[in-house]
Amino acid sequence: MNLKTALMELNAELPDTFFHHIQKYKEHLFKWNKIHNLTGAKDEKTIDEFIYDAIYPITFLPKCKNLLDIGTGADFPGLILAMGLPEVEVTLVEPLAKRASFLQFIKADLGLNNVKVVQKRVQEMPSEIFDIVTSRAVIDTNMLLELSKEFRDENSKLLFFKGERVYDEVSQDLKYKIIERENRHYLLIGENL
Repeated sequence: MNLKTALMELNAELPDTFFHHIQKYKEHLFKWNKIHNLTGAKDEKTIDEFIYDAIYPITFLPKCKNLLDIGTGADFPGLILAMGLPEVEVTLVEPLAKRASFLQFIKADLGLNNVKVVQKRVQEMPSEIFDIVTSRAVIDTNMLLELSKEFRDENSKLLFFKGERVYDEVSQDLKYKIIERENRHYLLIGENL
């Protein structure tokens, strides 16, 4: 995949700074990853696929003022969404110090003023309502719903990055939509979808 070409073909408006930010981010990630083992993705092709996967939802997400990403890790999807949505306040929650430090470094180096890094488990954060709550965590949907309950209201949307088993994880009483792209299933939960 040629990342730039693939992103240009998306039906999405990306800011002028996006490709520069992505390039700088990838350079830093490869350097830090050699020392700190931040992510299992070790080659550029895999990283590019992860970036595309993380930014793809801007083609269908509703407008929002703020976004919470639970368990950001070293980047996905919250940091990438923050680069693609500079007008949205993005809170990245990551309990591991080495990953939170990397996120802080990227925020400072790229001047991402719309990013707030919180080095905690989401359960330790004070309650606050967000327009959108995202997670690319491997835990099941019910656990994510439980973890996010202090950070959403009836107007909030939830975006969970899931695999093919997502259909086994959603109950019929949920208002949801599943957007499929290759092996990825984006689970969008909320009223008025």
